Amino acid sequence: MRKAQKQQAEELVRQMEEAHGQIKKFIEQGSIPSALELLEECQDGGITLGTLIENTEGEGHPTVLLLEEYSEMTYQVHQNLIENKDINTNKIYKLLKQKLIKVSNGLKNDIRIRLEIAFFPYKASMWDSLESVYLAAREDPDCDAYCVPIPYYDINPDRSFGQMHYEGDKYPEGIEIIDWQIYKFEERKPDVIYIHNPYDNCNLVTSVHPRFYSFNLKRYTDKLVYIPYYVTSGGMLEAQSMLQSYLNVDYIVIQSPQFREQFDKNIPDEKFLPFGSPKIDKVISKCKNSPEVPKAWAEKMTDKESRRKRVFFYNTGISAMIKDTEVFLKKMEYVFNCFIGRADVCLLWRPHPLLESAFDSMRPEFRFEYDALKKMFIDNNLGIYDTTSDIEESIALSDAYIGDSGTSVISLFGVAGKPIFILNNRILEEQEDGDWRNKIKVEFNFYGQNLFAIIQGNKLYMSEPDQYYYRYFCDLPEDTYANHYLILSEINGKWYACPLNAQDILVIGKNGIEKRIELKNVIEGDAAFSYPQKCDKYLLLLPINYSAIVRYDTVTGELKYFTENKDVYVKEKNNQKITGGSLVYQGNLYIASPTDNMVYKLDIESGESSTIELPIQSRCGGNVVVEYRDEIWLTPYDGQVIVCWNPKTNEVREYEGFPKDFLCRNPIDDSECMEKPFGVPAFSGENIYLPSCWANMSLKLNMDTGEYERWIPAFEREEIETKDLKFKESSMFLDSKLKEQESSFKIFSFSRYKLYNIKPDENFFQEIVIQIDMKEMENNESGFCKCSETLPYACIENRFNTLDRFLSGKTVGNPFIQEKQTEVYKDIIVNYDGGCGKKVHEFVKKIER
Repeated sequence: MRKAQKQQAEELVRQMEEAHGQIKKFIEQGSIPSALELLEECQDGGITLGTLIENTEGEGHPTVLLLEEYSEMTYQVHQNLIENKDINTNKIYKLLKQKLIKVSNGLKNDIRIRLEIAFFPYKASMWDSLESVYLAAREDPDCDAYCVPIPYYDINPDRSFGQMHYEGDKYPEGIEIIDWQIYKFEERKPDVIYIHNPYDNCNLVTSVHPRFYSFNLKRYTDKLVYIPYYVTSGGMLEAQSMLQSYLNVDYIVIQSPQFREQFDKNIPDEKFLPFGSPKIDKVISKCKNSPEVPKAWAEKMTDKESRRKRVFFYNTGISAMIKDTEVFLKKMEYVFNCFIGRADVCLLWRPHPLLESAFDSMRPEFRFEYDALKKMFIDNNLGIYDTTSDIEESIALSDAYIGDSGTSVISLFGVAGKPIFILNNRILEEQEDGDWRNKIKVEFNFYGQNLFAIIQGNKLYMSEPDQYYYRYFCDLPEDTYANHYLILSEINGKWYACPLNAQDILVIGKNGIEKRIELKNVIEGDAAFSYPQKCDKYLLLLPINYSAIVRYDTVTGELKYFTENKDVYVKEKNNQKITGGSLVYQGNLYIASPTDNMVYKLDIESGESSTIELPIQSRCGGNVVVEYRDEIWLTPYDGQVIVCWNPKTNEVREYEGFPKDFLCRNPIDDSECMEKPFGVPAFSGENIYLPSCWANMSLKLNMDTGEYERWIPAFEREEIETKDLKFKESSMFLDSKLKEQESSFKIFSFSRYKLYNIKPDENFFQEIVIQIDMKEMENNESGFCKCSETLPYACIENRFNTLDRFLSGKTVGNPFIQEKQTEVYKDIIVNYDGGCGKKVHEFVKKIER
């Protein structure tokens, strides 16, 4: 019997019990017609209740027999009253009460509540996020479980609904499918509904049928439960921290308690169930009981001697495609080519289930190229093209993972204990010995005589002052791939590595890291700080997602946190925090707003802050802030106006008039914009040289005439005739003003990864050769290790650990150790034994009863 039906039955019994007392009173008062009417209602109630029990529990149920006895007694009392027979009112009341107590006990003890539980998946390939809960509910004798796949739509570029899809025929064998048009949840009102799509109408790629949006489902169920369709190795997209559906659901299943912090703090804690993930249940089950190889795959997975090849699972996800579609496609072609002609390995290519829909809605101009690559792969029989709905079977049949890092598939391989190799989409050819440029990850820190470079994520290299020959110095913390630092400058014989994404300061001495200064840990995720500043004995950490400016006194060790007026210089755009440029000038810290004409000012010594409204018309914000001739110059964050401001007099000048064909392009999504046009500028006499950052050209501004003209740095001029420079060049000057005894500026080209001496007024440039000992770097290569908080154990493709080496089992650095990987994932996923589904079901069932 359904819970609502049993509640209805219990209510009928309660009403009949109340009627008994009133019948007794009417008889004692002589109101026989009223007593007869109530006795008839009790009879009708018994018949209604008996019919309900028979319909739900079947004929011959003991409680129905008790109801028949009860009805017979009410009939006899009714007849005796009509015939005016003498009756004992108290005795009748007690007998009716005794009969009804038996009925009530039978209802309580002999009729169990059966819960109706509905599962509403949409993509068959994502069914694994619900399956183990469904199986636990289906095997429960007290539950009726229904799998009801629901339709979904592609989203057109204009946000309208495109083609409708229904995948009810793609679910695993043994899963009984109920037609979504037949299952009327509005009428059935299931006790529990499970969903794995939380987006309702907010997804840019697909949308489930609006009938199944969470706010509508909640109207017809007691408990609405969301189980994420993904598993994470440590992080979660910021956009997923708060969705409207989270407010509609009653519970959210998360893989471990620490992941509650990934969600918005306004969501009540009691909504979160840290029980693991059904996806983990399934991958563990499949790996323990290896599935049969599909016939279409068997030939591709074995060589001519019938020996099994090593199978590499290649994942192509949506986020990498959106980030840089052109490079994404080139990387696909490179990966395919790496497997051509190899008899020892097999490529199993499994695109994200919504990848083609994402191309159609977000990158339609590249769909033809993708289709051509797909056709090449299939027509030339390069490997296994996997579109099956059961990813866990594919994982169980694979030996290793290759692909992007931003996918939940990594966690499934992590749990399965199989190697994870993260591709670098910028590596598009096999690397040869020689120059390091574009072959390894190098982050130069040009503060403080260019002494330091962070290489391959967590290795700190050092050079003699202005020599640019970098040798290994020490390791930084192992999670530096994501939480990296910026080496600032020397203060009293010590060097300080200030955090960009971490939440501590590293003090570096002659022999390496001497100590770690921990800050208040107040955020989860990346982009804690922007570029820091220093003033005398103070280090100043400037926040983005962090909650305050941090002032560290390098002499006393004191940490101060300044939270006032943060909203002046930290803004939100496209669901991300951004901040403007900063400058230390005459004992004060200035930070520009990135979106308007406001400037934050902090007296560094006293800690007093204030806000300044610049008397200007433009609202371009400030991206780079520098000082020249006691005036402060601001390049625009978003726009085409350079601002010069005198902080003593508050006088301003605005320089407009960029060339007509000037524009910028966002390197993340390749969209046209006017953001971040310039890197750090240089001042020479009356000219300001503005090197391109996101702009399609560099500019020169004459501050006397206010005229702009296109400026082509000397090192670019030799290629101007043969090279398309549009959106290719990005550079910055290391100093805005010439230092004493210097006749040329240093400028670093991010496009070439080269450093130059340059005289911008003349056609003069000279490359400053940056040298790195490649053999030393190879010897220090990490191999398989913790790469970041979101990538706890993997090997990342680079100059030394190439895809070819990985396929051949010849990676350098730490070897793959399955036990180490397994232990790492046990720390971030609970119920590692495969018991998530049962625990979720038992918890929700208990609450619902």
